[in-house]
Amino acid sequence: MRKISVKPHQVVLAVGVLAALGTIASGITPRITEWEEVSPISREAFVDIPDPIYWLFYAVASLALFLCAWLIAQRVQNYERGKPDDRRTTKKNVHRRMRDFRSGVWMQTLLRDPAAGVMHSFIYFGFLVLFAATIILEIDHQLPDNLKFLHGKVYQAYAATADVFGVIFVVGILWAIVRRYVQRPYRIRIKTKPEDAVVLGTFLVIGLTGFLTEGLRIALEGTPSIERWSVVGYPIGTLFEGWGPGTLSDAHRGMWLVHFAAFVAFLILLPTTKLRHMVTSPMNMYLGDKDRPKGAMKPLPNLMETELDTFGAVTIEDFTWKQLFDTDACTVCGRCTSVCPAHATGKPLDPREIVLKVGEVMAATGDPKVSPPVSVDHDISITADSVFERITSEELWACTTCKACDEICPVNIEILDKILDMRRYLSLMESDFPVELGNTYRSMENTSNVYGMNQGERADWAKDLEGIDIVDTSGPLGHEYLYWVGCAGSFDDRNKKTSRAVAKLLQRAGIDFAILGPSELCTGDPARRSGNEYLFQMLAMQNIEALNGLGVTKIVTQCPHCFNTMQNEYPQYGGSFEVVHHSQLLMELIEDGRLSMQGASLDERVTYHDSCYLGRHNDVYLAPRKVIGSLAGIDIVEMPRNGTTGMCCGAGGARMWMEERIGKKVNDERSEEALATGASRIAVACPFCFVMMEDGVKGHGRDDDVKVQDIAEVLLEAIEGLDAGAAPATASFTPGL
Repeated sequence: MRKISVKPHQVVLAVGVLAALGTIASGITPRITEWEEVSPISREAFVDIPDPIYWLFYAVASLALFLCAWLIAQRVQNYERGKPDDRRTTKKNVHRRMRDFRSGVWMQTLLRDPAAGVMHSFIYFGFLVLFAATIILEIDHQLPDNLKFLHGKVYQAYAATADVFGVIFVVGILWAIVRRYVQRPYRIRIKTKPEDAVVLGTFLVIGLTGFLTEGLRIALEGTPSIERWSVVGYPIGTLFEGWGPGTLSDAHRGMWLVHFAAFVAFLILLPTTKLRHMVTSPMNMYLGDKDRPKGAMKPLPNLMETELDTFGAVTIEDFTWKQLFDTDACTVCGRCTSVCPAHATGKPLDPREIVLKVGEVMAATGDPKVSPPVSVDHDISITADSVFERITSEELWACTTCKACDEICPVNIEILDKILDMRRYLSLMESDFPVELGNTYRSMENTSNVYGMNQGERADWAKDLEGIDIVDTSGPLGHEYLYWVGCAGSFDDRNKKTSRAVAKLLQRAGIDFAILGPSELCTGDPARRSGNEYLFQMLAMQNIEALNGLGVTKIVTQCPHCFNTMQNEYPQYGGSFEVVHHSQLLMELIEDGRLSMQGASLDERVTYHDSCYLGRHNDVYLAPRKVIGSLAGIDIVEMPRNGTTGMCCGAGGARMWMEERIGKKVNDERSEEALATGASRIAVACPFCFVMMEDGVKGHGRDDDVKVQDIAEVLLEAIEGLDAGAAPATASFTPGL
């Protein structure tokens, strides 16, 4: 038998049909059964509503519900254009999915910005409770006399709850209006559209007419004392006590119709404006859990064995269905814009625009065509199914891949994945990349390192150190750890000091390790983050083959980029190792007492700069802070932007090898923030951060009084400068200034 395949948009249409039929049935059933509430403390469902309006209500409501589902189904058809993406719920991920979903529906992610979070909570929870109150009234309307529950104290509690949340809802709407049109913060002001006024106006009409309709009904019923629990409607009802019955009835019916019309408008606005995020955002949060680590890029098949016609993303069909769904989950809040280091320093990149522009191309080229995520200017035209109709290569190459946009997004939109997929297309299909990257690619191809240096010099940093074993790939490793030094640690003079410091600390702690020296190749991170998947896989495959041949199980790195690539991406191609960053291993050694800190002190103010690939890509924030915090006498002060909100140094995403020609340099911006803390040392845990921060300090003319060092150098300096007669002091922590 032929298997029948049901598509998602067909499911949505089926739900719409069922909702429409259910609405019609809910109007017919009470007229057939004639079940009525007899309790004196209750209310009739359709007080003062004549039969023609009654039937009009159910007919229009059923039609509006179906139309809403039909419009949503059209959007779902556009998602179906995307490639597969396994987001199935399994026993392994269901708990994480439910956690993410709860954080969305309970507004936890929005509350990272307290003002905006509380405002949205007022609107969201207020609307949900009012909608639930309407459904409860309709359910009670359908039940037999002996099963009706909306009477007595239950009715009084119901009336009070609905009115209180109605006030919360209206306050939230008024707050949103003031925030958008009076306070006008930058990230909101630059994307305010006419539809925002329509949405807020519709919500305000729903809230205000709901109270007025309730007040007129209570007045029409003679303002009975049982309605005093309607804490807003009852006082409003007393304002109309002098009106005649006919006038009250006309006013009540008119206001009721306006209230209903506003709700119908809401059902039409829901799928056609950004208001759809009421539904899509919680769903997007539920679907956020991926089958790959947080710091890993989307894998491609082995390009040495597979022939593909195209690489990366250029058309809507090149993105996954989840990436397309993202565009409709966007709340257009601009939080990603507010934390993007490229945008903050005058570069052409705006992460929010990347999401919206992909959505615009999807909307304009779909069959059927749908409305864009937000309205666009009339002079913008899209003539082909290519995202580069709206997105420029300059926007994509400005990205430092710091992941700040993904981290702050309250609805888990995966912005960085889209940028990296488009970079893959530009790099592999168009050779459209900054000229400096061409030199970097050639260096990686010809010498297996980004500096174009002789591989035979990889271990020169260790010449003056005793006891460091350099192994080749001909036999087993024979050591507990392989110390992966990385290109910067091997060839950059500034970072060679870090390599020596890490090696000395490991030796002090009695760690059995070795290095590969000339046999160590670049991990391929700069190539992959800049879209050159071929070059990445070439280097990765060689490294994985060598490491597997040596029987390596444990690796310690000093570069977060090497750490992320080997820990999270090498398993995609058969290289599974236990990889730790040197900050993690040093923290463990200090806590276990294997690396003695007795008497080690540093009487200076130090600020720590978070590496994006250690922090946001891998959630390692405490380890480096604990390492330098283990020193007595040290005063650690945090920069205003730290931890999950830390600012990038500007080197990630292969930006280390590209020139900044537009706007202010990212490292200048970050080093200013570090210098403003008054620290005499800036501690880092990444070789790229080391270079960028030191260059920034020099650019500000402060290199004479402010030192930039890796945490391993800070630690070793304090240990080697031990004064046995000095009394140990206590470390102190100063909050961000």
